[in-house]
Amino acid sequence: MSGIQRIALVLTIIGAINWGLIGFFQFDLVASIFGGQGAALARIIYGLVGIAGLINLGLLFKPSPEIVREPETKPTR
Repeated sequence: MSGIQRIALVLTIIGAINWGLIGFFQFDLVASIFGGQGAALARIIYGLVGIAGLINLGLLFKPSPEIVREPETKPTR
């Protein structure tokens, strides 16, 4: 996983936590930290989380690496 994908994953997790807080407690953590939903910094964070989600969308369709197994050797008697 590249560095950009790791950063995108962290931002996506932050967004998921924020949406969970909104859904369960009607509390927007990003807005409360950065001065409301209309504040420029909060809007930047929302935008970055959205872009991160789009980057992680590519991970959904990325083929998983095949597991290479060595052939089993039977013990000799």
